[in-house]
Order: sequence, then structure tokens, then C-alpha cells
Amino acid sequence: MKLYVSPGAPSPRRVMMFMVEKDISGIALINVDLNAQEHKGEAYRAKSPLAKVPALELDDGRVLTETRAICTYLEGLYPEPNLMGVDAQERAFIEMADRQAELYLLAGIANTVRHTHPGLAPLEQPQFPDFGHSQSQKVREVAAWFDHTLEHQPWIAGERFTIADITAFCAIEFAKLMKFQPEREGLRALQAWRDRVAQRASAKAK
Repeated sequence: MKLYVSPGAPSPRRVMMFMVEKDISGIALINVDLNAQEHKGEAYRAKSPLAKVPALELDDGRVLTETRAICTYLEGLYPEPNLMGVDAQERAFIEMADRQAELYLLAGIANTVRHTHPGLAPLEQPQFPDFGHSQSQKVREVAAWFDHTLEHQPWIAGERFTIADITAFCAIEFAKLMKFQPEREGLRALQAWRDRVAQRASAKAK
């Protein structure tokens, strides 16, 4: 199999952290240069029609192109350690937390960065700075909600580390590009959680 990634992009990092947590090897990593618009080229669009990374090319030539779908597939191939739930109830609650981290935190951060950071201008045309700034405020509201949640439980989805922690961590790390750090916002529980995740081998892998 081949995994198409781009260094620095949060969604590919989510998959790579997932792989490290499961000690998955043998999947070739292929870098896609976003700055050079390689993801928009004909060759890559043949694999990922929406020009997104990551993409996992299976041995039979089929391609999975959504982070959650890729991780679900890998969880099926490598069930231990479990990161997505052991039964229907746990799977549902972990997926809920993961979707909240993805849709309300990561997506808001991505919109903020894409529309306000000058370095992202070549990738996001046209930029709408007012929209980006409005997203920044919503990100802070969502981050405060996660901070409150983490005051009452050790991990994003509950009592153990899961895929939801990977998604939220990659989001918070990406938020550095919008000059957001939990501690500076008074979000001590979120900062303490972030620092614990940062010590894991998967967070240190590049």
C-alpha cells in the first residue's frame, strides 16, 4: 500500500500518528508537494479527484481518500491496540468525540488559517479574511468547551487514548499558525492534555 501525505498538513499527520500508535509498517509514504500544487496535477487527481491529502492506495489500485475512512480500514487490518472502540456503544461515543474534534475544532482552525495566513494564499484563492477571523472566534469557543470536558475526564473521548485524541491534537498543533495556544487562553486542562499527548511517540514522529 501507498499513503500519500504532505508534511505539515494536519489530516495526513492524523493518519501517520494513528499508524505509529498501532506500530504499522510496510506502507510506503509518498510526499505530495502542496506548495508546488502537485495535489492539483492530473496524476494525483487520478487518485484523489478532490485533490486532497491523505490518500491510501490499496494493493489492488483502489484509493481511500478520507482520513476517517483510512483509519477505519487500518483499524480493521490492525485491530490492536484498539483506538476506535471495542463494542457498539464505545465506538459510537468515540466517533462522536472524533467528529466533534474534526468538524468543530479542526475545520474551524483550517478555515481560519486558510483565509488569514499569508503563507496559505497560494493554496486558498480567494481568501476571505473576515470569514477567517469569524472562524477564529468560533474555534476559541469550541476549545473552551473541550477544556471544560477535559476538566472531568483524562482524554477527549473518556477514560482512554483514542483516535479522537489524535484528531484534536493535530488540530491544536495546527492552530499555532493562527497564534492559538491553550495556555495563553487560560485553558489549562486543554494545555495539560496537549502536553501529555505531545510526549507520546506518535506525536514526535514526523
